[in-house]
Formats: sequence, C-alpha cells, structure tokens
Amino acid sequence: MIEVEKLEVEGKSLLGLRVEMPGTPPILLILGGKGFIMCGYLNLEVAEKLGAAAAVVTGVKTFEDVLNAEIKAATSKGEALGLKPGRIVREVIGGIA
Repeated sequence: MIEVEKLEVEGKSLLGLRVEMPGTPPILLILGGKGFIMCGYLNLEVAEKLGAAAAVVTGVKTFEDVLNAEIKAATSKGEALGLKPGRIVREVIGGIA
C-alpha cells in the first residue's frame, strides 16, 4: 500500500509518502519544495552526487516518527539548509519547505 498525505508542520506545507514493504519497515519520505527527509532506505551517496538537499533518519515507522527523529546524516546541500546531523527534524524542517 502507498499512502500520500499533506503535512502541515510549523506553518509549512509538506508532502508525506509512506510505502508499506513486505516483511520490512515502511519507506518514509517527507518532501518539501527545496529538499527531503527520508528513512534509512536513502542512499546518501547517490543523493549527494545528484545534488539533492536531503537528510536521513532511522528507526522510524510513521511521519510523526520522522518529524521527531534526530538527523543521522545529510547531503552538503541539506546541511546548507539546516539539516545537520544531531538536529531534530521538526526543528529544522522549514529549511526544505
């Protein structure tokens, strides 16, 4: 099953995508106009090569989990928008909205 949801966070509109996977945790993505936050399925090296503003969080199963998670790693463009490792997504999500 694929779920797409409009998310309102800190006055910003974002798009959430959740894909159920057989026998494994779901794929979760929160997309803004300037970049995205994704679960551990994200290949950060590829995102960096493609010039994406992106960050990775782990151990998440819901959009709320993503928003409350600590950023584990980010691309250089993601870091330039405030998506720095150790920061909580909800606190810096405005950088990609």
